[in-house]
Formats: sequence, C-alpha cells, structure tokens
Amino acid sequence: MNETHDPQTKSWVTSANQPGCDFPLQNLPFGVFRRKNHDDGGIGIAIGDQVFDVRAWARDQGKSSAEFALLTEPRLNPFLAAGPQVWSAARKALLLLLREGAPQRELVARYLDSVSNVEMLMPMTISDYTDFYASVFHATNVGSMFRPDNPLLPNYKWVPIGYHGRASSIVISGTPVKRPSGQRKPTTAETPTFGPCAQLDYELEVGAIVGQGNALGEPIPLKNAAQHIFGLCLSNDWSARDVQAWEYQPLGPFLAKNFATSISPWIVSMEALEPYRTAAFKRPEGDPQPLPYLAEEQDQQHGALDLWLDVYFSTRKMREEKVAPLRLSHGNFRDMYWTFGQMVAHHTSNGCNLQPGDLIGSGTVSGNTKKARGSLLELTWRGAEPISLPTGESRKFLEDGDEVIFRGYAEREGHARIGFGECRGMIVG
Repeated sequence: MNETHDPQTKSWVTSANQPGCDFPLQNLPFGVFRRKNHDDGGIGIAIGDQVFDVRAWARDQGKSSAEFALLTEPRLNPFLAAGPQVWSAARKALLLLLREGAPQRELVARYLDSVSNVEMLMPMTISDYTDFYASVFHATNVGSMFRPDNPLLPNYKWVPIGYHGRASSIVISGTPVKRPSGQRKPTTAETPTFGPCAQLDYELEVGAIVGQGNALGEPIPLKNAAQHIFGLCLSNDWSARDVQAWEYQPLGPFLAKNFATSISPWIVSMEALEPYRTAAFKRPEGDPQPLPYLAEEQDQQHGALDLWLDVYFSTRKMREEKVAPLRLSHGNFRDMYWTFGQMVAHHTSNGCNLQPGDLIGSGTVSGNTKKARGSLLELTWRGAEPISLPTGESRKFLEDGDEVIFRGYAEREGHARIGFGECRGMIVG
C-alpha cells in the first residue's frame, strides 16, 4: 500500500468525506461519461457525488505525461494496456489534485460536474467476455436441484469452470433488459416449444477488467496474474433458466445467457482494493489441492477480496406505492472457491490471449447461508419457495417491470470504505 490508501487524507470535494460514501478520495474509480444532451464523452473519475472530467482537464492543461495523455482517449483501453506503473502514477496524480490543500483546487473545480448531470457510458471496448462458475456453494445448490444424487461434478474442485460469453450484448447499468425467447421443454412435456422465457433470473457477479494482455501462445503464470487485472466492477449475468435447462447439454450455456449482461459503470482499481485483500477460500479437509499451475503462495495468502455484495429488488407496484427496494441477499466475495488470479492463469494456460478491456465474470457469488444466495433460482429453490414482498406480491422468477439492483463495497476498520456504486437493470416485455 502507499499514500493513496491513507484513510486520514480528505478531499476538498466535501461529499467525498461523508460517512458511507462509495467514492472517497481513496477510491477514484474510472469511467466514461458524457454530459446530458451532449454527443461527446470522455474518461472521468468519481469523487463523492461529483465526476471529474479527466479527459478535458488533460486536454486543456496540455498534460504530456503518459498517465494523463492516455486518459484523453474516448475509452479506457489504451490506459488499461499501459500496465500497473502507469495506473499507479495516474492514481497518485489524481489524488494530489483532489486532496485538501491542493494548490490547483479552483482550476480543477471547473472540471467537476454532479453525477445527476451526466450519463454513464461503456467504460471500455470489450472484445471478449468469459464467465466462470467460481462459487462452490452456487454450484452445489444448482447441482442439488438438477442432480440431487450427484450435485457437484467431479471436475469442479480441480478446474475453474467457465464458458465463453457474448461481448456484444454487455450493457451499462440502467439499460432496460428485454425478456428473451427460446426453446423450453418442461419435464412433463413430450416436445419443446418456443416462446418468451418464463423463468428469467439474475446472477450476482463481480467482473474483472483485463489490463495488459498476453501474446497468443504465451500463458500467464499465476504469480503474474494479478498484474494483468486492472480493476473490478459489478456484473449481472441475466439468465433464462427454462431455456438453460433444455439447451445446456451437451455443450453448456448459449441462448440462455447471451441476450444481456449488465455491468456497473465505474471500474474500481485493484490498487484501491489493496487493503481488502484476504486469504483464498479455505478448502475443506479432503478437497484436492490445486494443481501446480493453479497453486502459488502469494495468491493463497492474498488472492481473495473481502467485498460485501447486496441484491435489492423492486416491482412496478412497489415503486407505485413508494415502497423502498427490498434487500434479497447479502454475501461476501471471499467465499469464492477460485480466485481471479487462478481464473486468469487457467484461462491462458492453453495459450489463449487476453486483451485490454476483456471482461472476466466470477460466476454467481453465493455463500453457505440462504441470505447469501446470489440468484432467484437458489433463493426460491427453483420456484418451490416463492419470495414474499411488502406489497403482498410474491416472486419465483422475474416479471416484466421488476428491477434488480446490485451494490458492493469493501469496509474494514482503519481503512476508507470503497464502494462500487450500483448495477441496475429493469425487465421489459
């Protein structure tokens, strides 16, 4: 850690110093935005309830240093490709501009705007998207529903399971999600039918944004994997469960998953999250130890993150009656069986080349208690235990007009609270 993590350092942007603020000076997440009713956009930093227009600042001040020159681009990809040294230098330079006593305060203030006056855009061009299945609790829960006698397949504890998602359907938080159609075959039916999904679900995930990539044919060893992850966001891998149940054999997810994935707009850097690193998931006695290419002491000691994740839910009726969104679950990312480092090492172990801006999904984040389950499939146990809502409504799966809201934050005594903002999505017919 370094001076950018000092919890005693305050910002002259007073909203950044408020208790419970997602975006204090110690966070400084990166995003891309545009002012409402304007066509152009650029890279910005969230600070309190304000957005600092870094692209305009760097352009107008004639900054020629690498950390600022790369932030004049319309998307983050060139900055991501520059690597940890440049990322860290930019973070420190931004802190110096925004901390109390900064000599350029009055000038910098001209480049601030309220978050309510801006529209958030996709922060980077995403060429590829891979989604993993890294929660052993989620995998066991799902397996128990479909294979009660054999819930966890024998390879799960040996290999990080993943599938190749669809980058073109990744959308920014707040984008409406249209209910997909597909083939469904209930167990009581002789033949499948085609129509709108009747078992639409969310999946609470954390997304890792690839920084520097690797050359085709050159794996990233686990000891170097952390250097290739720039930061994290929240992710909702929307899922059509009835379509998935029929199509997933023999090759796995396809149309049930590729119609939409929502991500939060602010990318929280791994450097900002450094104080919240923790030991990897402790495997129960009797579980196999990772193969050598997936085993490394530093990753085992510090490869996980103490990150709290909440799911909130709102129906159209709840909003009409001004009922606050209901929290459905509260879990922690440290419960994942595989670390992001292991996912990157495994993903590239066959020589697959990652690229700056690629998205790697963690898979559904679920814990070992019901309140920590990260999907409706698990919370309602495939619809057998509907959720009761304050308005008298109930839900087995998502209906049109329902809105799902993810929030995430890291909090620990002696350190600044680091938040992710929100990842929202509303279902439309």
